[in-house]
Amino acid sequence: MRVVYHPGVQRDVSAILRYYDGVSKKLGDDFWADFRAGVERAAEHPERCHALESGLRRFNLKRFPYHFLFRLRPDTMRITVVRHHKRHPRVGLSRR
Repeated sequence: MRVVYHPGVQRDVSAILRYYDGVSKKLGDDFWADFRAGVERAAEHPERCHALESGLRRFNLKRFPYHFLFRLRPDTMRITVVRHHKRHPRVGLSRR
């Protein structure tokens, strides 16, 4: 399955990496690895991800308190937002 990203996802991930790199370069690298592994797992089995009422699906990262939301299209997974678990549930829902 092809994976595409909303332009806002780069800002989301960059902000998270800036934070974790400020704590420890290794922590930033670990977040990036966890995020990439999560994208691969979700692309392999998108039907296993929690479906939301909005038509999006949610994938929780294993090690970090973040998740990403994505839409399924024929042969494509479009990631629309990466956010902390404690962010308001509507953050990023307007992204297409």
